[in-house]
Amino acid sequence: MMLAASFAMPLIAALGVVLDGLLGEPRRWHPLVGFGRLAQRVELMLYRPSRLRGAIAVALLVGGFALTTFLVHRSLSSWGWLLESALLYLAIGATSLGQHAAAVRRALDIGDLDAARQNVGRMVSRDTANLDETAVARAAVESVLENGCDAVFGALFWFFVAGAPGVVAYRLANTLDAMWGYKNPRYLHFGWAAARLDDLFNWIPARLTALTYLLLGKSGAAWRCWQSQAPTWESPNAGPVMAAGAGALTVRLGGPAVYHGRLESRPPLGEGQEPVAADIARATTLVRRGVALWLVSGFLGSWAIA
Repeated sequence: MMLAASFAMPLIAALGVVLDGLLGEPRRWHPLVGFGRLAQRVELMLYRPSRLRGAIAVALLVGGFALTTFLVHRSLSSWGWLLESALLYLAIGATSLGQHAAAVRRALDIGDLDAARQNVGRMVSRDTANLDETAVARAAVESVLENGCDAVFGALFWFFVAGAPGVVAYRLANTLDAMWGYKNPRYLHFGWAAARLDDLFNWIPARLTALTYLLLGKSGAAWRCWQSQAPTWESPNAGPVMAAGAGALTVRLGGPAVYHGRLESRPPLGEGQEPVAADIARATTLVRRGVALWLVSGFLGSWAIA
């Protein structure tokens, strides 16, 4: 009985991953879409260029839903695993990430640059209208590597650490960061709490993601890039993830990119060749193999504890 209980978390995690693989992202009535609309209403009620008001908004939304999840899960008793697996499925975006990446790769493979630009525009926030083939491939690879942490490994980490409430809090903090975590006049102060909370939630998962890429790719290159290039990146979490991922794939990422009409000079990442369409599939495979590694590690850890 104790042995079965010790394997509960990795089994539920595996079920959530399987559900994501079978069902993909819900096309209608996605809870995160509804949460985004609720966050917009909270913003309308509380908005001021104030860190305090932004922190209150984040606490109400993230804390409120995490507490509700804890109470509902507790009330379900022996059936709580159903809620856990469903919430993890909704939080993980591995299948959706792979589908978006595959659409970009297919368009590049047949030489349809316009379609490739449109498809990669659904993955990144940079301007994509004038990207050449190399820049499109670079943007897609970067998105797969970074979202491997944000949409996959981060959710798995917080599920293993804190169960359903943990994965809910993580995913909602990530969503609020995407909505409010901008350094522009409107959100510089109000969005500060969302950005910092997301940084805190992702600090350990980002480094575990970088380690995952290192173990499953070109380890020496991943380590060199992680150590030398990650500190040059503005984001404390994206830097290790993307530097290690670029090194693991031996491709060159980073460099100039246009965001909202403004050219930003980003530090270089990785080493080796410029990315091509095939490297998008290699990045997706790296993330998928990483998920398998995490699940196996979860089972082995549970077995060792038991």
